[in-house]
Amino acid sequence: MSRLIDAAGFLELLQRNPDADPERFLSLWEGFYREGYPELFRLQVECHARERLDWREIALERVFPDLPQRLPAMEAAAGVLPGIWGRVLGRAKESLGFREEVAGVMYVGIGCGAGWATNYSGEPAVLFGLEMIAELDWHVPDRLEGLAAHELGHVIHRAWRGEDLEPLEERPAGLLYTEGFAQRLEEIIRGGRSFHQGEGAGWVERCRALLPEIAREYLAKLDGGDVRGFFGSWLDFRGLKYAGYFLGHRFIRHLEVKYTLREIASLAREAIEAEARAFLEALL
Repeated sequence: MSRLIDAAGFLELLQRNPDADPERFLSLWEGFYREGYPELFRLQVECHARERLDWREIALERVFPDLPQRLPAMEAAAGVLPGIWGRVLGRAKESLGFREEVAGVMYVGIGCGAGWATNYSGEPAVLFGLEMIAELDWHVPDRLEGLAAHELGHVIHRAWRGEDLEPLEERPAGLLYTEGFAQRLEEIIRGGRSFHQGEGAGWVERCRALLPEIAREYLAKLDGGDVRGFFGSWLDFRGLKYAGYFLGHRFIRHLEVKYTLREIASLAREAIEAEARAFLEALL
């Protein structure tokens, strides 16, 4: 159950080519993953294609220029992830009764995310992008444990719901719901409030102080606006990153007044839309 696939051998190529330019890193990376891990390569290319982005351009401009200086952080994360992954899976079994097989995969990617709940080799999996973990300074054990618990939360949600979550996430209400649910399960798995994304000691307090404004802005986009600024690591809401996770966590706690977690996991789309709108309006 705690299998962690080590697809981070690209770190050795970085070690042997510390002075290479981004174009050289791109060539080395493409050769390593296209040949050695073709499914992992395909998943990342498709990830950027869904956003209508050129994966090579993202790699050259946003990722590879900083890889050499981030090598120590990537190595640190790779060293502790196996133990963290096993520990998080064990806690999910104890706290939530979740016993399904879930693979972990650690790799050096092209900016698709520090953590990614998906399928790999035909089974549920969580992918850990070491390059983004290093960029976000999430290579320390506490942050990594929160990241692992959050992404496992998405896997558990999908298993309980019995269907993929991606169609839900095409709507702002659905994205608030799925990310909020994963945030709530992160908290339960870790045995207390946990926002691994929180930036600095005052992050929760800033989110709480801005909550009416966050809710108002999200409500305005509920019928189809772009809410990536509430969640993306390269975006923000008025200078505050990850505000959507705080808002989503509050949404799920609000729903727990009426429903059990398993009931929340299976809410119909229409109910999600209605509940999200009522929740946001009540915060204004």
